[in-house]
Amino acid sequence: MARQFTRKRLERAVGPADERLTRRAVLGATIGNILEFYDFATYSFFAIQIGQAFFPATNQFASLMLSLGTFGAGFVTRPIGAIVLGSYSDRAGRRPAMTASFALMSVAVLLLAITPSYETIGLAAPLLAIFSRLLQGFALGGEVGPTTAYLMEAAPVKARGLAVSFQPASQQVAATAGALVGEILSLTMTSEALNAYGWRIALLLGAATLPFGLWLRSVLPETLHRPEAPVLATQPVRRSPAARRIISFGFVILASCTINAYVTGYMTTYALNTLHVSAPLAFGTTLISSIAGIAAALLGGLLADRAGRRRIMIWPQAAALLMTYPVFLWIAESRSALALLGGLGALTLIGTIPYGAFFVSMVESLPRNIRGGAFATIYAFAIAIFGGTAQPIVTWLIYLTGSALAPAWYMLLASAAGLFAMLMMPETAPLNCMPNHRRTSTTPRPLP
Repeated sequence: MARQFTRKRLERAVGPADERLTRRAVLGATIGNILEFYDFATYSFFAIQIGQAFFPATNQFASLMLSLGTFGAGFVTRPIGAIVLGSYSDRAGRRPAMTASFALMSVAVLLLAITPSYETIGLAAPLLAIFSRLLQGFALGGEVGPTTAYLMEAAPVKARGLAVSFQPASQQVAATAGALVGEILSLTMTSEALNAYGWRIALLLGAATLPFGLWLRSVLPETLHRPEAPVLATQPVRRSPAARRIISFGFVILASCTINAYVTGYMTTYALNTLHVSAPLAFGTTLISSIAGIAAALLGGLLADRAGRRRIMIWPQAAALLMTYPVFLWIAESRSALALLGGLGALTLIGTIPYGAFFVSMVESLPRNIRGGAFATIYAFAIAIFGGTAQPIVTWLIYLTGSALAPAWYMLLASAAGLFAMLMMPETAPLNCMPNHRRTSTTPRPLP
């Protein structure tokens, strides 16, 4: 039903012929994100098992922290990949940059999946695991900027929000796939088998997309030199105060979204380690909330095309700020299936709606010749600083305070900062996207 809905929406906006091109562009651009966040979800779900495989620590907490530290190592090379591959996309084109990032990403996932355990090869095991995360971080750093720019450039003005919303929606698709695989493995395998090799099966399934992904991206039409409507910032960033303001507040919003998304993604480990619920319940909860996130991301993009970017960012963020602590309190005290399903589902639904509006607002504000590199760099630094540390910080806070509510306070701080930055952002939607406006103009609204 969701596919039919988005298909009709695209067809109304661009016509049947262009709609086919847009669907191919969406699939080709988002397949790298799907692999990225599938691996992220899988690593989060199986952090305990991966820690036991690659690290010799006898203490479960120490092993988990080493595993999460290795997970965070990939964030160190993200800014480097963003600068290299992002700027490459602005010079050579979106397609070659996206193809290169996907190939590197797939190799990194495959390497992690086939690396023997510490018991088999000793110190080489954690070193290879860390190398695979560093390589993947480099690839992922150059993934989001070029693909988001590509989605915006491939879409008509009236459907930019919906097209770009497939970027965060693809992340939820990946989380859904990861949770589904985790649920199936936890139900069909013994604990011993799951710890020994079950998590490797999950990673190998992600690496299996390599041939199809490379082919799909190699046949995508290039958008770097395609004519488009004027963007808001036409001067270089260093000479444009408005562009610098957008980038500064955009970084804060990305930091907020990153912390909330990664802490939410940590909920499987949180439910298993802190709340001590069963593995099927933990994976099933994440699966259902991820499905809600797919619908929320696409809904946010659609609303951004109809009501403007700014209000679709602000109101859901304010709701998330009010809901976070009560939801965590409900989950921690109840520890029931209803609390986990309802609470995590609500946080995912409300928290994902602003993503499409924010992503399209950022990329349509930047000139084409720096769009891929600039957005990639902003995104990569936010992810590197706050994404790479979110799960270790939450784990440490729970260990330090002994409180199951520690993640809620961290998310509240991030949500408050994000809401402030959203209030400072200008409206970037074309005038014909705004309510009570005659739908005749496609000129972007000027920055204040």
